[in-house]
Amino acid sequence: MGALEAEVLELLQSAAPEALTPGHVLERLGSTLAYSTVVTVLTRMHDKGLLSRVKQGRAFAYSPIADRHGLTARRMRQVLDADPDRRAVLARFVGDLTLGDEEILRGLLGSWVPPRQD
Repeated sequence: MGALEAEVLELLQSAAPEALTPGHVLERLGSTLAYSTVVTVLTRMHDKGLLSRVKQGRAFAYSPIADRHGLTARRMRQVLDADPDRRAVLARFVGDLTLGDEEILRGLLGSWVPPRQD
């Protein structure tokens, strides 16, 4: 994700649950960007699955599909899904964790309850 996308995402997350049109995004960015640039960035972020959008008058209004942590977890999952050897990737990942992160992961796994399959 580029710097402008990160800035736009942060802006949209701070506005949540309100969805923002490109005009509102441009206004809140307070920059000298062209309106068409903001539309392009929002459209690309929507195409990447980072944003949802709804029609609001003649424009779309955009909002993030998840908070920052949810989007990071989504990217981690996409990287994991891209490798055919999940076990090897997870083993490397766990092997590279700091002791603090390992403790966090152990705690999360120890308290994790799988979703019910009805």
